[in-house]
Order: sequence, then C-alpha cells, then structure tokens
Amino acid sequence: MSAQPQTAPPVLELRGVSKSFPGVKALDDVSLTINRNEVGGIIGENGAGKTSLLKVLNGIYQPDGGQLLVNGEPVKLASPRQAFDTGIAMVFQEQSILPSLTVAENIFLGREEEFLRFGLISKARMNAAAAEELKKVHLDIHPGTPCSKLSFADRQMVEIAKALSLDSRIDGNITILLDEPTSVLERKEVELLFEIIADLKKHASVAFISHRLDEVLVVTDRVYVMRDGKVVKEFASEGATEKDMHQYMVGRQLHNEYYREARQAAPADKVLVEARNLGRTGAFRNVSFTLRAGEVLGIAGVIGSGREDLARCLAGHMPADSGTLTVDGKSVRFTSVPQAAAQGVGLVPAERKIEGLVAQFSVAENMTLAALPKYVSGGVLNFAAERETAKAWIDRLKIKTPSANAMVGGLSGGNQQKVVLAKWRIAGVKVLILDHPTRGIDVGAKEDVYELVRDMTAEGLAVILLGDTLEEVIGLSSRILVMRDGEITATFDAPPGGKPTQVDLVEHMV
Repeated sequence: MSAQPQTAPPVLELRGVSKSFPGVKALDDVSLTINRNEVGGIIGENGAGKTSLLKVLNGIYQPDGGQLLVNGEPVKLASPRQAFDTGIAMVFQEQSILPSLTVAENIFLGREEEFLRFGLISKARMNAAAAEELKKVHLDIHPGTPCSKLSFADRQMVEIAKALSLDSRIDGNITILLDEPTSVLERKEVELLFEIIADLKKHASVAFISHRLDEVLVVTDRVYVMRDGKVVKEFASEGATEKDMHQYMVGRQLHNEYYREARQAAPADKVLVEARNLGRTGAFRNVSFTLRAGEVLGIAGVIGSGREDLARCLAGHMPADSGTLTVDGKSVRFTSVPQAAAQGVGLVPAERKIEGLVAQFSVAENMTLAALPKYVSGGVLNFAAERETAKAWIDRLKIKTPSANAMVGGLSGGNQQKVVLAKWRIAGVKVLILDHPTRGIDVGAKEDVYELVRDMTAEGLAVILLGDTLEEVIGLSSRILVMRDGEITATFDAPPGGKPTQVDLVEHMV
C-alpha cells in the first residue's frame, strides 16, 4: 500500500451514504475512502451496489443520506459535469461513447468551448489535443475517425482516454472511476491498461471495479467488498487470495467444481448442426464441424480469428456465401435472426444491452420476446401467462428483480444476462450460441450460468461457446475448435479428466 502523509485527507470519502430505488435499497450506510496515489478496489456480486456507488461518486445519482467529501471538503455533485470539474471522471461499463461522433468529439464532448476560435470550433486544435490523449492509451487511430468504425475494445480505450483527459485540465488531485474497464479487452490490452494505471497512480487516484478477481489483486492497493448494498469487508490486496475474496463476496467458499465438470456427460449420437466448408468472404473460410445433442462445442481464438463472425453467421446475423449448413437434418442458409430462431438456433450476444435486450421493456416482456406467438390468442396478448412464465424463470435462475414487471434496464449485468438466457430457453431453442456469456458478471452469477449450461445439455440442447477466458472454454467444453486467421487450426477433445491445457490451445491461436 502506498505510504500516505498523516495529514493528507482522502481524495474521495463516503460517510454513511444510502441510496434507494423503488423496491431496492442500492446503498445502505456505505463508508469508504480512496487515498492519494492509491488504487482502491470495489468488488461484489451483481446487484451488490458497486455501480450505484460509482454513480454517486460521479454525480449521476444523488444520495438519500450521508456525505461525500472530495479532498476533505463536503460536496454535493448534481451531475457528471460537476464531478468532472471537481476532478472525478468515470469510465462506464456500458460505454458512453456516441458512435456518430468522431474520436476527438467524444473525448472532448461537453468541453467544445476549449477549442473555439472566432465563434467556431477548431477541429484541427481538437484533433491535435485528442491525439495527445490517445498517446496515453497507446491507441494509434486518427482523432477524426467516427467511433462507429471502431471495435468495441477500441471504443473502450477511447472511453479511458476521455477520462484521462481530466489530467491535463485539473490542477491538483484527480480520481478516475473504472467500472469493469477490462471486460472487453484482450490480454495485451489489459496489460497496457495496468501500465496506464501504474503511471496514473503517480499523480492521481483510481477506484477500480472488476469481476476478474485476479486483476483486482494485481492492480489495487486495498479492496472493499460489497454485499446487498453494504460494505462488508475491507482488506489490503497484498497477501489476499481469490478464494478469500469470493468468500467475502458471496458468503461461501469457491466451489471446487467451478465449471461443473462432474456434470459433463458424453454427447448423444444425434447431430443437431453440421457445417461443411462454411465460409464468408473476409471473415472465415473452410469451416467444418458437427455438433451433437448434449454437447458443448467451445471455439477459441483471439479477436480477428473469425470466431465471432462464425457465431453470428450460425445465428442468422450474416449469411455464409460458401459451403453448407445443416440444422437438425435440414439444409439451411440463414439470412436473418428470425430464420435461425425458427429452426431452433439462438444467440446470447456479447453486447447484451445492445442486441440481447430491450432496456425499456419489462423483465417479462424481454423473456417472452422470442416466443411471443405462444402468448397471443386472437391477436390478444395473455399477460397473465407471460407473467407466470417469467416468474417461474426468475425463481429458477435466481434473478434479482423487484418483480417480473420491472424494467430490465434497471437490473445488474448478471441478472440481465440471466434474462437473455431465459428468453431463449422459453423460445425452445435446440442450439444456443453463447458469445462471452459471463463477460462483466460476478463469480456467483457465473456459477449460476455454468449450472444452467449443464442443465441445458442434460436436457439435450447443444451449446456453442465463445468463452470469456480460455479457462472457461476448457472447463465447460466437450470439444474445442481453435481458430486463427479465419480458419480452424486445431480440434481438441475435452472430456472430464482429460482437458487440454491453455498452452495447448494458445500454440494454435497465435
């Protein structure tokens, strides 16, 4: 832990802060501090109150009670702009980047007056200033590039550059709030971010939230554990273990059968999906595989390997232009998602808030969205049946929500993911493609997802998995395809007790 002068007040301090929403107490008498030149970690299960806490610190939420202090002085933050002017910037898990604006325009959104000349914004000066900010995150792109043309990971780095721009604007101590900043980043990008944080720590402070507990231990000095809206534990990162952190978070030890390997059964003989020399120009080529009922087929590869494009092709988001695809014995060529869904193929997308859910709809409405005809008779929707189905799945998947009628946009990330999974189960799919199904959700929710995967395969469903980590792909899969540069480079059987190692896979990935 960094040594602190005894007289130096914390950069940020919460004293007895509470915040409630209808039916939910998000924060309950929370007190914590972030000191100068320190990285403070905040961990907890989905719904524990972590993001609500950051939104109080960033002025998005105003607390119902308690006090917020900045550099020892009480403050009331009425907006993110006021927080920014006070020296606090936040990198959002959901991203606040506007795709229609350029990189430079996003970095300096709301600060355009800094680049006014004769009443006009100087794009040249803004781009030059943005280029300096992009250097901080080692992102080699032109500041005038529209953000719609960037990958999700690059947009995340722009988001971080936007927060770091506070450093050149504020005299004195600044604090950067990082909400799941690594959830969409590859290993090299994560390592770069940690270098940025280490450099930033020399003259600033950081509040860091991540569900990846190994990262929390590496990058933080102290950790606060939240559960049910309260801080239940504070400890130094040095000497702590992931098992300790998990126990504090969920109140139990990490299960030895984390990936439920004991429940992995041999697939049935029935082939549900068969691809032969499947290809899409510029994305992947010559892809052949079979997928049997009760099987989890993992696909490993780095970004750009073609695995994401293959998954979207199989789910109807983009058609293949070569080869053949057979689903449940029927030759198909999907050109739309409804076509794929009609044949029993569903996709749980990596960007669940954009593609998997309708935030303005209720939990019940989202759950039944892919199976709406089941609940319509004579042109009238049977709301009672819809709610009854939703309640059953809420109970089964342990979804934390005030009710089936609550807006799904108000749920935590892990609970939203469970709603997406329930949607496809209700739709009765035979094949479910899981694209990073545990991205941005906590260890407790991950265990629930792994249990559901085993439930699905036990019922005869087939799963295609693009995991969040290689460990996850290995632990859950019955068989693993490795892709590189749009082609399958290796295939591994992964039976219980006979799993390949991460090294085995990496050799064929890069």
